[in-house]
Amino acid sequence: MATTSPYILVLYYSRTGQTAELAAQIARGVSRVQGMDARIRTVPSVSPDTEASLPAVPDDGAPYASKDDLANCAGLAIGSPTRFGNMAAPLKYFLDSTGDLWLNGTLNGKPAGAFTSTGSLHGGQESTLLTMMVPLLHHGMVLCGVPYSESALNETSAGGTPYGPSHWAGTGEPQSVNDHEKAICQTFGERLARLAMKLR
Repeated sequence: MATTSPYILVLYYSRTGQTAELAAQIARGVSRVQGMDARIRTVPSVSPDTEASLPAVPDDGAPYASKDDLANCAGLAIGSPTRFGNMAAPLKYFLDSTGDLWLNGTLNGKPAGAFTSTGSLHGGQESTLLTMMVPLLHHGMVLCGVPYSESALNETSAGGTPYGPSHWAGTGEPQSVNDHEKAICQTFGERLARLAMKLR
């Protein structure tokens, strides 16, 4: 029977593609660590409709996450745009469905961290990252941030915090993820993967 390689689950919600780009950069960092894969997954939008209105498989981009993706990961990076200093409802909706994993201690002792993007420079990047960590702590996960040994943290004039990668998208035409933000994402992904290898 073939066994699959351990993986970091990079789980995100993205409305305009900025958070999805951060996820891709984090996955690049994970891929630097031999023996650890990155599995990129997203979550569907939520709607006030009482009937399912989205296809079971997204038209493009990453596949939707399943609870098995989460249960079997060696580590977790969760990402969302900011919504009033907190994660967007679709990601929260998915996490709210993981009570059985919490009850069984499935994620206990696994490393995890958060990433975000926001329209305004002071639009709640750090508060979003911190509030996203709360369910990770409830699951008993070991938090991972970005150390200041990553020089881009000292050089960036856009996104990036020691609490996790972030991106300043702007309020007009979305700004691309810049080189500093990419470096911070990749450092975070690599660090998360190395920590997962040590904790396995």
